[in-house]
Amino acid sequence: MPRIRTILLAGAATVAVGITAAYWYERPLLVTGTGYAAHNACALEAVAGRDDAADDLPPNPLVPVMRTEVASDGSAASAGVFGVLAGQDAWATEGYGCTLASERPTGLPEPTAVTADANPYAASPLVTSDDAAVADALAYGFGDDLGEEERAALGTRGVVVLKDGALVAERYADGFRPETPQLGWSMTKSVTNLLVGRLVEQGEVSLDDDHLVDAWTDERSAITIRQLMQMTSGLEWDETYDLGTPITRMLYLEPDMGAYVASQGLAHEPGSYLQYSSGSTTLLCDVVTDGRGGADLPRRELFAPLGLGSAVLEADASGTPVCGSYMWATPREWASVGQFVLQDGVWDGERLLPEGWMAASTVAVDTEVEPGSDGYASGWWSNTRADGSVIDEALPADTYFASGHDGQKVVVVPSEGVVIARLGFTPEADDNRIVAMAAALVDAVR
Repeated sequence: MPRIRTILLAGAATVAVGITAAYWYERPLLVTGTGYAAHNACALEAVAGRDDAADDLPPNPLVPVMRTEVASDGSAASAGVFGVLAGQDAWATEGYGCTLASERPTGLPEPTAVTADANPYAASPLVTSDDAAVADALAYGFGDDLGEEERAALGTRGVVVLKDGALVAERYADGFRPETPQLGWSMTKSVTNLLVGRLVEQGEVSLDDDHLVDAWTDERSAITIRQLMQMTSGLEWDETYDLGTPITRMLYLEPDMGAYVASQGLAHEPGSYLQYSSGSTTLLCDVVTDGRGGADLPRRELFAPLGLGSAVLEADASGTPVCGSYMWATPREWASVGQFVLQDGVWDGERLLPEGWMAASTVAVDTEVEPGSDGYASGWWSNTRADGSVIDEALPADTYFASGHDGQKVVVVPSEGVVIARLGFTPEADDNRIVAMAAALVDAVR
């Protein structure tokens, strides 16, 4: 019996060691999943006012074992495997959405008060066009011709159409309203371009400023604000959302995201290669907001003058705005951003961006470009490549976009005076239907 007991104990110890080793091996992936769940559950409640995260998030392989809890007052959320392993907490702060951190952030500045007074679209009653072509285009964009499962996969949640500055049509999915903020994901990068433009207009920064990080005493000291904005800094990066990649580590493991990005070495000579990097834009925000209002700078310099009363740009635990990914705004507010850039940075008669800023910001980067980043410019995507060829013939050559994960789009067509904002949850579908809807809407309101 003692021998059997010893064997059983040894076996149990081996299993325990194996389970422990497996847990620590998989922990980065588990923490990514729990961090994503905690952050979004918190933000959906605190920012968007939606209380069923399952309706707003993609299927998560951890769902069978994950436990997510949201505080009754929406001020925090937590997620963990079986409620105890790989736990992550997210904390809501007025004006700044939700932050992943081990404890509630305390160093965020007092947020600038933002109202919708300066926004001509915010108080408009719902605008439904009586034009059949517009209605047909919107129906196509919402997948009215599809079966229930395909329509759910398309996931369109809101479309707003502006023509010559007027709100001419909009439509929303069940459960969503004109005042529901929605996450723009990488459309936040395009707004970051405007934040930099504000600082350039004020003489606070120059696009060719270098020596941006004190710790960069090597070749990285040559990296400029322009190169961070154009994603040609040359810093090592991997945008793949997978185990242990820089993007998932930055978003779900690092309390100071900008410092983490700055710690990366060079993979390319600065300016020689365009590699898509959310880290690049987040570091850019760390650089330009430091000493200029921190996380409040977007509220003070953009949201307040444009009247984006519902807009929120979330911050990390160090107080850096997560400018690569985390801006929330209503579809009308996203469309307002499009109208602002269509007007070359003039709003309510006041110039907020340098003259010609958008023309310069929407010229595709002329350097070696990684696959999939054709047409990337300075935080915006151009429909024309650097060599002058058109990327998508369905839309005019001068079209440019803000584009984000899950099918978020702001389409700006200067030659037609048209802005289209499309918000949705489309993780599996391609952009073909979204672009086709935009092209049909451009034709319909011409």
